[in-house]
Amino acid sequence: MMVPVVLAFAGAFVVTVLLLVAMNLSSSSRQSKRAASALQQAVGSERQVSLLPPTSFRKTQQKLSAVPWVNSILSKVDFVPRMQRLIKEADLKWTVGSLFLMSLAAFAFAGYLLYLRIHSVIVALVVGIVAGILPIAFVYFKRQKRMEKFEQGLPVALDLMVSALRVGHSFTAAIGVVTRECPDPVGSEFRTCYDEQNYGLDMRTALENLVQRIPLQDLKIVITAILIQRESGGNLAELLEKAADVIRQRFRLRRQVMVHTAQGRLTGWILTLLPIFLGMGLYLLNPKTMSLLWTRPIGVKMMIVAGCMLTVGTLLIQKIVRIDI
Repeated sequence: MMVPVVLAFAGAFVVTVLLLVAMNLSSSSRQSKRAASALQQAVGSERQVSLLPPTSFRKTQQKLSAVPWVNSILSKVDFVPRMQRLIKEADLKWTVGSLFLMSLAAFAFAGYLLYLRIHSVIVALVVGIVAGILPIAFVYFKRQKRMEKFEQGLPVALDLMVSALRVGHSFTAAIGVVTRECPDPVGSEFRTCYDEQNYGLDMRTALENLVQRIPLQDLKIVITAILIQRESGGNLAELLEKAADVIRQRFRLRRQVMVHTAQGRLTGWILTLLPIFLGMGLYLLNPKTMSLLWTRPIGVKMMIVAGCMLTVGTLLIQKIVRIDI
């Protein structure tokens, strides 16, 4: 009777010991794997964990044209970056390639139609060149209007910053007030400056970028004063208030100059446009007589001399009536 009991007890004991040993081995194996994994992570020998690509806040390089071969050609021209900056300052969604294509299309279309009408290559080339300049002139016009609008809204933005600083806000928070309260283009440009500062740029670099986007003399003076104050100290609210007052005084003086030079500017426009419209009117009344100007060699020479004199006279009048303040 005792032998089966002893054998059963011994078998149960052996099985229990084997199970405990197996559990201990597996536990030690897991611990060893964990330790090995920790060591591999520490020394960097383990395979890198795939993460999402980091977000880049840098501005991507804008394409000069949607056509690849046009983009490659324009990227090698020196004055293309200047035209691209001009388009950005005008706040247009165009590319440099589209601007050049519009100019080329206007040149070809206007010149070809005029050549079919009067059969004069020289006159067709001159009119085509004038038509090709019109898209670029439109970009200059839009840029000028946007700069004038920004300059007019700058004193209001400075007043908002002064009010925000006097109630206890920081300079960054004062810029944020301008971004919310001022209309475009003042609000959008200061919003870009505010976002650049939030994305990690220091305030000096963000303000210098603002001056590069809006190259106005008044803004340069204000930004220079702000940067000097941040280095040397002082009352920033009083400084911005005086700057806004100076800008308003310049506006008042500029308006007075515009009033006194209105007659000269009007005379310049009349003397410039009168020969052109008079020639078009005479051609409609008597095409045969006016066609002598581009069908005879002497007529072509007279038109070239008249065009040069008209251009020089226009530039001289504009130089006289333009007064920088």
